[in-house]
Amino acid sequence: MSRKLLIFGNGLGMAIDSNHYSLNNALNTVWNDTSMWSDIQHRGLIQNCIPTGNCPVSENELDKLHLVSTSCDFLNGFPNAANNVHWLSSYGKDFTEAVQEYIHTVASHLFDSSNTLPSNFKNALIDFIKNTKSHVATLNYDKLLYDEFIKEEICKGYSGYLVDGFYDTGFAPSNMERLFGRDFGYYMHLHGCPLFKDISGITYKLKTSQISTNNIFGSKHIVLTHIPHKPSVITASEVLSTYWSYLILSLSEVKEIILFGYSGCDIHLNKILKVHASSKNKKIIEWDGDGQTTQQRQQFWDSELGANVTLQRMPDITQFTSW
Repeated sequence: MSRKLLIFGNGLGMAIDSNHYSLNNALNTVWNDTSMWSDIQHRGLIQNCIPTGNCPVSENELDKLHLVSTSCDFLNGFPNAANNVHWLSSYGKDFTEAVQEYIHTVASHLFDSSNTLPSNFKNALIDFIKNTKSHVATLNYDKLLYDEFIKEEICKGYSGYLVDGFYDTGFAPSNMERLFGRDFGYYMHLHGCPLFKDISGITYKLKTSQISTNNIFGSKHIVLTHIPHKPSVITASEVLSTYWSYLILSLSEVKEIILFGYSGCDIHLNKILKVHASSKNKKIIEWDGDGQTTQQRQQFWDSELGANVTLQRMPDITQFTSW
């Protein structure tokens, strides 16, 4: 059985618990959690960057927030003027950190759930990865896959089936390299993970038990923003930019890509697949309850990914077992 590339979107979580894994709900739940707003001014400044002036309800509404945050981060690096006046107020200096805390807490909310994968789905997927060491890439922030990968020892350092570049000493791109004849697959968190935390310039991976909405810290390793800005967030993170480099490498090792529970909205991913996987078979597994016809969705995917696209729409995508 040959190695494949499996790319998972938020549709996996939505098929299991559409209330908890809804980004809209997560943004709203965290926004209304007053325990995280130690400085109410930061909340007001963030709110002022949202078009509606209220709680953000989608990635699209995070457009201005990203631009303002990035600008503050840029100006914060400038030295004081001759009269010792800085470009930014104290709130401006802290604004990027406040935004990163909010975004990370939203990701933590999505991550911190007791939901698990259905047994039939889990068993078929685990067996397939163990037999093939197929690459896995995620676009979501839940722990549905990661929990099972740990339990089944798919992720177990270099003795496991998949490697994500983290070691006890933190992350390093060199940790992804196959040495001494190893043939492990890659586990790539393309849009980041709330487990990643920077300490003294090194990115470490926390234990799953350490993630909750009560453990608030800012992170630059979460790609939760308006779609056009996602590449700049990826570029700013050594961890994420490494994963995207290895995504291209993994495409060269497979003949088929399975996109599971992915809506197709991330243009930066679609472009890479269209360019680097034009001759590969691409199988789309998606929910059929979005109000669109199979023909409409097939036309969309053909436009986004090019040739060799097979679409399978299902009322419950967790019933899929034919990896």
